Amino acid sequence: MPSTLIEVRRQYSEAEETALLDAVQGALVAAFRIPPEDRNVRLAVHAPHRFTCSPRLSDPERFTFVSIDCFAGRSLDAKRRLYAEIVDRLAVLGIPRDHVTINLREITPENWGIRGGHAGCDVNLGFEVKV
Repeated sequence: MPSTLIEVRRQYSEAEETALLDAVQGALVAAFRIPPEDRNVRLAVHAPHRFTCSPRLSDPERFTFVSIDCFAGRSLDAKRRLYAEIVDRLAVLGIPRDHVTINLREITPENWGIRGGHAGCDVNLGFEVKV
């Protein structure tokens, strides 16, 4: 159920973009145990002058910001696993570990409308949020 946005400062090929999306989705599946088909991951590519980052980064063009909106209820251990999974999977794609920032925003299920306008708390998600 998470809704995720990956923001980058450089152009990637279509295959690289797909790999970025799949890496973050795979991290969500591994850490939060969501079903693999539960996909809502977007990629926004910004011109570098429109997306600033720390000048101390060794390769600022590879700065990557991941925002995740999800239902509240995951354990601190699950969140730590998620952060590590994202960084590990993006590192394989050439993004330095210290160039990734992750922002996790937790939303109570009653504040999320899904599946035809139902409150998230009224829907059987098919997976456990409290992991």
